[in-house]
Amino acid sequence: MEVDPPLDLAPVLEAASEFASYPGLQNDASAKEFLDRFPLHTLFSVLQTKADVPGIEDTMVSCLDKIFSTKYGASLLLDYAPFIQAGLQANSQAVRCLACKAVSYLLENTGDRVGALQIIVAYNVYPLLLSCLVDGDEQTSAASLQAVKDIAQSPEGISIIFPAHGEEPFLIKNIAMQSSSLARIRILALVAKLFSLSSSIATAVYSSNLLNLFEVEINNGHDMLTTLSALELLYELVESPHSSMFLLRTTLLQKLTSMISNSSVDSMLRSRAALISGRILSSSDAYAAVDISSVTALLAAIDERLKVLGGQNTDEYESELEALGLIGSTSQGATLLLSSSPVARHVIESAFDRHSRGKQLAGLHALASICGVDRPEDKTLLDNKAEENLRRLIYTAAANTSKLNPSGLILSVLRQEPEIRLAGYRLISGLVVRPWCLMEICLNQEIITIATDAKIETAKNGMDARHHCCTAISTALSSSNLLQDAAVARTAAKLQEAVRRGPYVTKGHVEAQPVVMTAERF
Repeated sequence: MEVDPPLDLAPVLEAASEFASYPGLQNDASAKEFLDRFPLHTLFSVLQTKADVPGIEDTMVSCLDKIFSTKYGASLLLDYAPFIQAGLQANSQAVRCLACKAVSYLLENTGDRVGALQIIVAYNVYPLLLSCLVDGDEQTSAASLQAVKDIAQSPEGISIIFPAHGEEPFLIKNIAMQSSSLARIRILALVAKLFSLSSSIATAVYSSNLLNLFEVEINNGHDMLTTLSALELLYELVESPHSSMFLLRTTLLQKLTSMISNSSVDSMLRSRAALISGRILSSSDAYAAVDISSVTALLAAIDERLKVLGGQNTDEYESELEALGLIGSTSQGATLLLSSSPVARHVIESAFDRHSRGKQLAGLHALASICGVDRPEDKTLLDNKAEENLRRLIYTAAANTSKLNPSGLILSVLRQEPEIRLAGYRLISGLVVRPWCLMEICLNQEIITIATDAKIETAKNGMDARHHCCTAISTALSSSNLLQDAAVARTAAKLQEAVRRGPYVTKGHVEAQPVVMTAERF
């Protein structure tokens, strides 16, 4: 038998349901009008009511969420700090989630950040947020993580999480050490998000030894899924522009190298470890902080894995190639790849191997990066030893095929599908600054014909890559002595015209034509 709500609750619930179900955002005026009818203390009382009314909690939580999301509603939270404190400790996940969101609204919308942070300190909000992070359901955990991020958006907030004297940084570590695997991953997610906010917070994370939590999980060989989750979060963390300078002060690179060389580790873990290592070393700043022996040990580990893999596991093989491309994107990394390690041959052999599309695509992009396609013009070329090794490896690869020379290899790439062709354009753009490659390209008119064909590509990225390739060849030619040859001069003119046209096909004016068709009858 359904129980009717008490008469005094009925109008509140009806109005709250209407307010919460309004499509779109509520504004300050509508929030004020609602609260003039039903003050906050009334709404909190209804929320705390345990009347047997279906959906009462969901209705009130949704209503309060919309109220607090307005600046007017958030400003009132300054006087209702005890609600936030109690809400963060509630048994209801919906109420805990609302309280976490209220912290974010308090910081974002009140206009009084100093007052908001004082409340957070006075009511011990930060430790309660950490409890919600590790113990809450998915929505509560996400809301608490966002709230901690919002606290960290100012120096005063950072001092709450990382005080000069206090136990807060150790609180994160202690919670992680005593929690379930899911809670530990949530803590790692928080550390990764905080680290990525700014270099000052990254410094605080490093100084608090919180990066050690990643090392602990990577060392944990008992739970593959937890280790993989930790690696995924570390993969996000290394996207931060300031990550290399801090990560290379830890033993993470050495642990990742050990994981790559460990044949008993799952291939997914090895693949992720390789990509993370590549990202760490894809910044020029990394080489000012890293011990070169650590890089050569990593390259040796990748070389051994590629020897073992051959064509057995293309996913892992492709990840290893991508990692080498990331390392080779800097001049220091490319020099090490070509001078101090035999690993570069895997990249070049894969780039021109038509038997495995995925490996070839990864190899072409990696080789283009090693050749300097994304480096500044003054850092494209490497030292003499590295350049000579690059030239030798490419000519050797050509000699071992029916193409016999590099231009034949490159032409075979450009004759393939659009995605492979795009990678070929990138490779030419990086290689053509080298006189030996420029001559190979210019003496093969089929390559020039494809590169200058404005209609061959139909996708925007393909058109852009083709045009960039034309520009690179044209620029290299303009500063070479090959223009003395009449045939090369004609090629240069053809390239200049293609560059002038731009990357996109310009269609001529087409008159509108009437279309006549037979009417369909039923």
